[in-house]
Amino acid sequence: MINPTSGISSSAAPSHGLTPVSQCTHASNVSPGGAIACNFSMTCCFCFARRIATADTLATRIAPGAAGEPVASLAQMRTSLAAALTAGLMIAAPITSAAAVPASPYDGGDGPIGGPLLASTGVVVQRLPGAPALPGGLDMGSWMVADADTGEVLAAKAPHERFLPASTLKTLTAVTLIPRLSPKQTQKASYDDVAVDGSKVGLVTGYPYTVDTLFTALMVVSGNDAAGALAEAAGGMSRTVALMNAEAAHLQALDTVARTPSGLDAPGESSSAYDLALIAREGLSMPAFRHYVSVVRATVPAPRRRHFEIYTHNRLLTTYRGDIGIKNGYTVKAGGTYVGAATRGGHTIIVTLMHANPNFWSQARELLDWGFAAEGKVVPVGTLVAPIDPNARPVVEKVQAKPVVAADRREPASSGVASWEIALLAVSASTAVIVTLRRLRRRPRLSLPPL
Repeated sequence: MINPTSGISSSAAPSHGLTPVSQCTHASNVSPGGAIACNFSMTCCFCFARRIATADTLATRIAPGAAGEPVASLAQMRTSLAAALTAGLMIAAPITSAAAVPASPYDGGDGPIGGPLLASTGVVVQRLPGAPALPGGLDMGSWMVADADTGEVLAAKAPHERFLPASTLKTLTAVTLIPRLSPKQTQKASYDDVAVDGSKVGLVTGYPYTVDTLFTALMVVSGNDAAGALAEAAGGMSRTVALMNAEAAHLQALDTVARTPSGLDAPGESSSAYDLALIAREGLSMPAFRHYVSVVRATVPAPRRRHFEIYTHNRLLTTYRGDIGIKNGYTVKAGGTYVGAATRGGHTIIVTLMHANPNFWSQARELLDWGFAAEGKVVPVGTLVAPIDPNARPVVEKVQAKPVVAADRREPASSGVASWEIALLAVSASTAVIVTLRRLRRRPRLSLPPL
């Protein structure tokens, strides 16, 4: 059975603790076999938003901080809920195709995003006579080859299967923040930025860096410290992650859940070969994104008027003819991940790999070769859909959420804390006092000898 919101078969869906769509109490048109034909109705969109919000709030319980405290505060949970509801309503809204990057928007059917054939968990390709055979030895968990110009998906394996994205998630970070930050803006690196795990460019605590330098470090050497500094420049880690998830919903990358701006493994974080291609295609429509992902060598400033040189981690950028770059990644849990593109003869092919062997470069090269050779010789198996509204980007406010006011009876705006929250805190405090007093009364009194 296909999940109409994510395009994933329920039998292959990952164990993420969310309510299966077959058990949704808001969905309609449930057949005896359990299939749901929602066509993105309002009720199903509300259910979808509720499930996203549930994932956000549950993460605070399954991803404790160093001392065991929840990562997100109550205010952050409310912000995540508001963003999730907005994303759900955006999906319910009419979809228009992008002018700058033509694509066929999802039509709201009951199949997966991009077309019914993309529900496959195996290899899907429709070769015409004379089409080249697919390369052998494609043993990664999933992969996809797509035409960036037309949006056609030429071939894929398990394109909607969810895996940890590792540093390929930085493409979503870049797509989300490039339109929101000025390249000349400066940001001082914090201790938390500098102390982050994984690959780093080598930022120095307290030293100011331009956003341009941070984006370069992010995409050239996969700097996790640069990702943290960019998040701080955008309003903080929580707000940046909320923006990234709103951007993913805007792009209809519904297999993607961001928990960090760096792509470091985190509970609940995921993406898919299909989503990485969607995000990369959006990025390629941005001149700044194309610049950052294609940089081979750059310099990073350091204190005392010094600087040091960085060099790309992308092996195909300097060895494959027409390669544009984009992003590769690796963690032990995620395995090798890759999203890349190349242009030949004015034609651009995108290749994505997930859960691959760390040394996947020859396989990525072979799939790029196949994509160019298969042009016009295969029937597309799906399409890269357009953003929900190509002319607008999702907004996540910095301020706390305001209380909802009914249209026919307005109430004065509060300072950001809803009245029900105050009442709940008061009841909790009262209960604690009563329980404490009762316990004290039950204790035996201390008898002192007379003086």
